[in-house]
Amino acid sequence: MNNRTSFKGILFDKDGTLFDFQASWSKWMLQILDIFSPNDQELARHVGQRLGFDLDAGRFLPGSPFVSGTPEVAFEVFMTQFPEKSPAEIAQLLTETSDQAEQVPAVPLPELLDKLRDQNVTLGLVTNDLEDTAIVHLQAAKCRQHFDFVAGSNSGFGAKPDPGMLLAFCSEWGIKAQDCLMVGDSPSDMKAGRQAGMTTIAVLTGIDGKEILSPLADAVLDDIGQLPNWLDTKA
Repeated sequence: MNNRTSFKGILFDKDGTLFDFQASWSKWMLQILDIFSPNDQELARHVGQRLGFDLDAGRFLPGSPFVSGTPEVAFEVFMTQFPEKSPAEIAQLLTETSDQAEQVPAVPLPELLDKLRDQNVTLGLVTNDLEDTAIVHLQAAKCRQHFDFVAGSNSGFGAKPDPGMLLAFCSEWGIKAQDCLMVGDSPSDMKAGRQAGMTTIAVLTGIDGKEILSPLADAVLDDIGQLPNWLDTKA
């Protein structure tokens, strides 16, 4: 087995890291806004703005609370804006459509993850999305089997930027935090990694740019496809 890297564990964020954020979630947001307000563009525009989404451009904006927040962020906004719908109805619509949202891989995932596992590292996923939704998305991308650990905001370890999920990974697999990478696309990913004591790698397949991520990251890559070459430099 090829053991080129000194890192023992690699943790990935999901949205904006494994999957291109705009390509995966902008289409979903347009769909959900149409479901909730099919005949009121102004209301749809207002709801989108509250979630950092530009309806006219069809894109999320830097700093969007939807990007790094938990699903409760969207739930609270839709609860406030559509009081005629019950909390259960809103939760069901958001969950079902999220599970079905087509995820666009940032790079070919099985090939990359095979390459990383060949370097004798343990792989984990830590996301502020729901754990069940994350598993659905990984299965659709044919890469669930590559991950030894999957945690979401409802897994009992808290949500990023708190480091609870990251430290749970270390505890479960007996890996020291300083021997791990946290790879993500948002400030909350980087802050969680630093609080946990991990090396932080930012990628630019999310919403935030290099100028926002660089101060919080040990390295900034265009996408996770560049990770094996970066690891080679640290061997």
